[in-house]
Amino acid sequence: MNDDVSVTNEDPVALWGEISRLRATVARLERQVSELDRLAHQDPLVPLPNRRGFERQLASLIDRTERYGDAGALLFIDVDGLKMVNDSFGHEAGDAALIHIAELLTGGVRQSDTVARFAGDEFAVLLERVDLDQATETAARLTDRIAGTSFTFEEQAIPLSAAIGIAEIRGGDTPESVLARADQAMYAQKVAA
Repeated sequence: MNDDVSVTNEDPVALWGEISRLRATVARLERQVSELDRLAHQDPLVPLPNRRGFERQLASLIDRTERYGDAGALLFIDVDGLKMVNDSFGHEAGDAALIHIAELLTGGVRQSDTVARFAGDEFAVLLERVDLDQATETAARLTDRIAGTSFTFEEQAIPLSAAIGIAEIRGGDTPESVLARADQAMYAQKVAA
């Protein structure tokens, strides 16, 4: 017996039931794919994009810079002494410090800017429609904001600081080239401190 013939001889109510079941399965799978995409682009500790999600935003800004002449800059942030915080107070304290810094960074930039956690003690901020002077002012403000915060964990005051490197986004850039310049600038800040 041909399978096509058996389908046409099926009970129409059973077919509609099977169609409904398949639609529900597809909807569930689409939700799972959406959640996996979110997890692939968002940091698991702080509600920020991860490196992959940030690089997607950076690539978009580079495209707009080339196409429309938009300006922008990338701030690469390395939290100082996080290993000491983890070793002295435990990883829970280190996680709390990272969450605190994420809040300071997102509260210290415009809603149109993108803050991301790269990994470990590194963050990045994508500043849209700013020149180098404005990016430098923002970096100084964020550095002061982090150093000036009163962070405590289990009633223990823990000082926080960070080094910030700046890379202006230019025509012909790639996400990798901008990140490399910002990373080099951040290390230069660490050496100078």
